[in-house]
Amino acid sequence: MFTGLVADLGTVTGVAATADGVRLTLTTALAGELEEGDSIAVNGVCLTADEVDAGGFSADVMNESLARSSLGLIVAGARVNLELALRASDRLGGHIMQGHVDGVGAVAGVREDGFARVVAIAAGPEILRYVVHKGSISVDGVSLTIARIDDDGFDVSLIPETLKRTNLGEAAAGRRVNLEVDVLAKYVEKLLAR
Repeated sequence: MFTGLVADLGTVTGVAATADGVRLTLTTALAGELEEGDSIAVNGVCLTADEVDAGGFSADVMNESLARSSLGLIVAGARVNLELALRASDRLGGHIMQGHVDGVGAVAGVREDGFARVVAIAAGPEILRYVVHKGSISVDGVSLTIARIDDDGFDVSLIPETLKRTNLGEAAAGRRVNLEVDVLAKYVEKLLAR
């Protein structure tokens, strides 16, 4: 489990793609806290660190994750949002996230609003059915609050701290972003369908 509070901006140093999936190599200041077998969210996608050294880690990304996320588009040099798995003793500062991306959206536009930056994200109906005004959503692994919603997408408003600590500060129109909706909404839908 994760909370959507990004702990570090890592850098992708290697991308090895095969028919079986992709192997990512990343550098991060979090390497000292990682052990082989630990879960780590990379742009909101839960991966398993299978090689760890003093400067970073490597992880395999299976085809299912590549199909559901933007990790298949990632290139060496990209900066990615990283979060270690939640410990039972940690504060829950964002919202409960699994690192199981529901789909990919696209940045439709960016505008300044005082010290904040509003990012409009286009998303399909399979995502929007779970999105509510002032509810939570994960965008590239960042826990955010929905500021506006319509039939084509939603807006999130980013404070300067979020812009500084995450790669959403670099968001521009056309960028593909990983979206994970609030898992509670999916459980409620399934229970009510019975």
